[in-house]
Amino acid sequence: MRKVYILCLILSVTFSFAQKTNLKKADALFKNFSYLDASKAYEECLQHIKDPSAQTLKNAADSYYFISDSRNALKWYKKLYEVQGNNLTDIYYLRYIQSMKAVMDYDEADKITKEYLNKKGDKTEINRYVAQKTYMDSVAKAKPLYTIKNLDINTSKSDFGATFFKDNVVFTSARDTTKFSQKLYTWNNQPFLNLYIAERNPADGSLFNETVFIPNVMTKYHEATASFDSQGKTMYYSTNIVKKNKLVVDDARVNNFQIVKGSIVNNKLENPEKVFFDSDDYSVGHPSLSEDGQLLFFASDMPGGQGETDLYMVKIAADGTMSSPQNLGPTINTIGNEVFPFYQNGVLYFSSDGHYGWGDLDVYESKLLPNGTFSTPRNLGAPINSNKDDFSFIIDKTDAYGYFSSNREGGKGDDDIYSFVKGKPVCNQSISGMAIDRKTKRPLTDVTIMAYNSFSEILGETKTNFDGKYAIEVPCNKTIKMIAAKPNYSSDDKTVETTTQNGGEIKDVNFELSNYDDLVVKKQGVEKVDVNPIYFDYDKYDITPKAIEELSKVVFIMQKFPNIKIKIESHTDSRGKDSYNLKLSDNRAKSTRDYILSQGIEASRIESAIGYGETRLVNRCKNGVKCSEEEHLQNRRSDFIIIQK
Repeated sequence: MRKVYILCLILSVTFSFAQKTNLKKADALFKNFSYLDASKAYEECLQHIKDPSAQTLKNAADSYYFISDSRNALKWYKKLYEVQGNNLTDIYYLRYIQSMKAVMDYDEADKITKEYLNKKGDKTEINRYVAQKTYMDSVAKAKPLYTIKNLDINTSKSDFGATFFKDNVVFTSARDTTKFSQKLYTWNNQPFLNLYIAERNPADGSLFNETVFIPNVMTKYHEATASFDSQGKTMYYSTNIVKKNKLVVDDARVNNFQIVKGSIVNNKLENPEKVFFDSDDYSVGHPSLSEDGQLLFFASDMPGGQGETDLYMVKIAADGTMSSPQNLGPTINTIGNEVFPFYQNGVLYFSSDGHYGWGDLDVYESKLLPNGTFSTPRNLGAPINSNKDDFSFIIDKTDAYGYFSSNREGGKGDDDIYSFVKGKPVCNQSISGMAIDRKTKRPLTDVTIMAYNSFSEILGETKTNFDGKYAIEVPCNKTIKMIAAKPNYSSDDKTVETTTQNGGEIKDVNFELSNYDDLVVKKQGVEKVDVNPIYFDYDKYDITPKAIEELSKVVFIMQKFPNIKIKIESHTDSRGKDSYNLKLSDNRAKSTRDYILSQGIEASRIESAIGYGETRLVNRCKNGVKCSEEEHLQNRRSDFIIIQK
């Protein structure tokens, strides 16, 4: 299916060549993107070339890679590696590794992956590999959540890209049912793609009675990968760029894909129009509209991306206005291909060959977080993923069933559509405890208890009862982060390691929350952090151990209430020169500020740190007035004034 995720139509010429094929003809076929014929030509040529060039080896390997013949691709990538070694570029390392995984040479693939990552020296990428490898190892040991089935509707040609349309399913196919069947796509010598609609049997997920979907959409080139709004009135789909019935090509003789939007009226597409980010110079395709119609995800090889093909998102206003495309960033996108997005219930599903999966394209899931970013992608594991291309995953609103596509062994030919039923995790445990007020030690009711996994994804949510008690169910054998929160209280968190015992209970995971009102004092409408006097040695502004005890209270409230912002005011008594006291207090203010920042508080949360010397005395002890040490001490103070909460 690589001919589709590359998102372009190559204008190639079918060469007829004699029995004695030569390298020049093989290169011409490759240059014209006739990969099926080129692979045969290189195979014959390379039998007679003793020391082929690196470029010839690349072309031979790529010819097989682009038609998903991984075994033969690996043969030539391996020879290329023997010639170039550590001089392989990132993309050829990726293709070499993916070809090894595609034939299940996983140990060798891991060895070469580690070699590649060590050569790059990118610690972030190494950590990503370790995390994904660890997670995949755990998934491999768990009982699969999915039960899959190859569908009778599949043909010997490419069938893929199922998407929900009302009670039916629309999909993409290269089957020979159109008047254009005599025109072949020379990349793989199959007919061009078109959209079909089929009825769905709710009992077993099977598809039947397939027909061409919206005949007036059909052209003699590719139409593929559609997406619809929840009412089935608006349609987005991928198609070749055509003007005046002719393909528009760039300098490399590539006809790129575009996304077309239109309205469906009486089984016809009306008012078709290109989206504004379409371009003759690069491809956009694989549209996926969120269920509320406010987000459109798509794949593109537009300039400025992370790799070959990246995922992007645009926001759609109520009047249809679209925002500028936003690249989903390095958490989602890699140096390889990220394609076939699908968004449902706050989760983005997509396929990638750049993450560290089972081989070729794998399906991943990632949650859209409240701050607009995405969580670390998780591999869906077997049987959704295999050592071949697995892609175009969709799931219904109830998270119970859906479809995906794959060119794995055992199918009916090329890409096939599979149905699946998703089960529930078989192993769960209960975490229980209570929440109390830190000061009074009394139980707190209506405290929200949240459970997160190591990817910061929400696993569950509950509230404490009138006794301050709670219980929440979470998966077995996981690291769980628990957070307790209540309005006007500080939050508290705990990390819990669940075990492998199904139905087990982890008790006494308790939380202490501080009431905001217990941590501040209010005078004349001004709120200050409630601290005892901050003591400094005479004539000094160094932070003393005694001062740290009080400053820890300031740090605590700022950690537990992350929206709080303060300003710091320091004061001295009247003894000493006025100018000196002003400078000393200012140094003390900035010293306390620096200590608070050293504890991980962001600088933007401290508006100012200013010393006022003896200009703001709180008693009668001004210059020339005889006072006790205790009276002078009242003036040597630091205030932490809350300006935002």
